[in-house]
Amino acid sequence: MRAEAVSRVKLVFSLLDADGNGYLEAEDFDLMSSRVTAAAHGSGAPAKEAMRLAFQRYWTTLKTELDANRDGRVSFDEYVGCVLSPERFDATIGEFAEALSALGDPDGDGRIERALFTDLMLAIGFSPANIDALFNAFGPDKDDRITVPTWSEGIKEYYAPNRAGIPGDHLVAGVPS
Repeated sequence: MRAEAVSRVKLVFSLLDADGNGYLEAEDFDLMSSRVTAAAHGSGAPAKEAMRLAFQRYWTTLKTELDANRDGRVSFDEYVGCVLSPERFDATIGEFAEALSALGDPDGDGRIERALFTDLMLAIGFSPANIDALFNAFGPDKDDRITVPTWSEGIKEYYAPNRAGIPGDHLVAGVPS
């Protein structure tokens, strides 16, 4: 497992831990789902519902895989062991990636505009400079858009335990933008 991958998921854990108590709980995912779908300007109810369900599956997978004592919460040590294990988390992150990237394409043209991408990533909690660096790393076209598959694959790659030097590394503090 690469240090870069651990840094990436450490950041996501801190963003998902909405109340800052050091654990992920169902309420954290409900709050994040609400924030992200509220930022999805122009997206229809089916896309928002798919995102809500993807957040719900993300939590359900973690709870099922990791909450051995059934206390309804997951620590960082438990989290990193699951999300960086492709055999345990790839299907869940695939669903999440498809739902989030689809939210960024409300008109269905297969391209995501920088403004909506930024709004969605801000709703998750990433910093503006890092969001901009990530979008640029995805290689926007002349209309300042990226493709839905580019973002979806970038999300999946973010959770790859043996990858470094990927666009998602721009989301981690201290990475030059």
